[in-house]
Amino acid sequence: MALLAGISLVVVFLLLLVIGVPIAISVAGASIVTMLLIAPFDAAVFTSAQKMVTGIDSFTLLAVPFFLLTGIIMNQGGIALRLVNVARLLTGKLPGSLAHTNIVGNMLFGSIAGSSVASAAAIGKVMHPLQEQEGYDRKFSAAVNIASAPTGLIIPPTGLFIIYSLVSGGTSVAALFLAGYIPGILWGLATMVVAYILAKRKGYTAKRHQAGSSPLKVIWEAVPSLFLVIIIIGGIIGGFFTATEASAIAIIYALLLSFAYRSLSVKQLPGIFKEAVELTVVIMFLIGTSAMLSLVMAFTGIPSAISTGILSLTDNPIFILLLINLILLLIGIVMDVTPAILIFTPIFLPVVMEFGMDPVHFGVILIVNLCIGNITPPGGSALFVGSTVGKVKIEEVVRPLVPFYIGIIIVLMIVTMIPALSTWLPTLAGLM
Repeated sequence: MALLAGISLVVVFLLLLVIGVPIAISVAGASIVTMLLIAPFDAAVFTSAQKMVTGIDSFTLLAVPFFLLTGIIMNQGGIALRLVNVARLLTGKLPGSLAHTNIVGNMLFGSIAGSSVASAAAIGKVMHPLQEQEGYDRKFSAAVNIASAPTGLIIPPTGLFIIYSLVSGGTSVAALFLAGYIPGILWGLATMVVAYILAKRKGYTAKRHQAGSSPLKVIWEAVPSLFLVIIIIGGIIGGFFTATEASAIAIIYALLLSFAYRSLSVKQLPGIFKEAVELTVVIMFLIGTSAMLSLVMAFTGIPSAISTGILSLTDNPIFILLLINLILLLIGIVMDVTPAILIFTPIFLPVVMEFGMDPVHFGVILIVNLCIGNITPPGGSALFVGSTVGKVKIEEVVRPLVPFYIGIIIVLMIVTMIPALSTWLPTLAGLM
């Protein structure tokens, strides 16, 4: 049954994708067809619809649209420029200082907005004109912006860890949030090392760029934005509120802050809410159809069959992890992060738990893997946005990105092989 169901799922899913059907509908279609092979029509349709509804009937999932809305508000609320100014203070003496400013800016803004696309767009729009004025190569500037954009998907607060928590059976969101800090910072540092080497070769000298006011004033203006992260993470870890409650508080704080900065007006709110609703509908529909897929896989025993198949190849945990990493890297190239988490967590999590890997550690590995696909052709959304903002063609920026890919994959291997990088902070906080 598992073999027949697996073949049906893969064939129907790929066929629908090839003819241009959206991924969520492809998942639903493949799931229903497979259900029809093992159950009567009425039962298959009713059970599938019921699973879609129960799949999104979750208090925890409310955090996803709330964090999305927070990110959109912050993106339009004048936050990016203030964080860029802080980044310039930190990196102004390094060769290729504007490239490092871009990277640090993406790390700071991305951790607040929780979106690689928002980071690539907001920080890129601020940094690219400055880099052009200093004679930076346009392709190099775009590559730096693209390579560092996904750090915001790893450094919390991020909705991806909330989705993984749901699919993995209730892994602690607070533990996952803390687990993302060191790997996300390592990603940023790796891109800074590559940017430093390339900047030295290209002769981009270090220049102290003034932010237009004193350093203390620059920091003071950015502190309220950075304080949002302290409120969210500190509140969750301290037990003052859940991740969902924190996301609601984040919306109120972001609105008040944007109005205080006078960079957001009441007239803009309908457009902001509309954008948040549109993104939420897409994600929730994906989660609903993926819940249907999970039902089919559980009913037919596909995850168990795959787990048995992988473990029959070898009992060496390192080899298994390398194999899973390779598969996830390939998946990330052709599939967006959210559906990939929903589809492949139930498949690979039982495999790694067989040899004692903690779900928190695996969640970090999974998300870092899939985030790499966010900046690779052909389907990388941050790649498209970063290329557009940087005014370069995708084929022109891929080659300059190769050194950054190498640095990021080295970080992935380090995070994979050293569990403490993911588990140390949650353990320190008493969450593991």
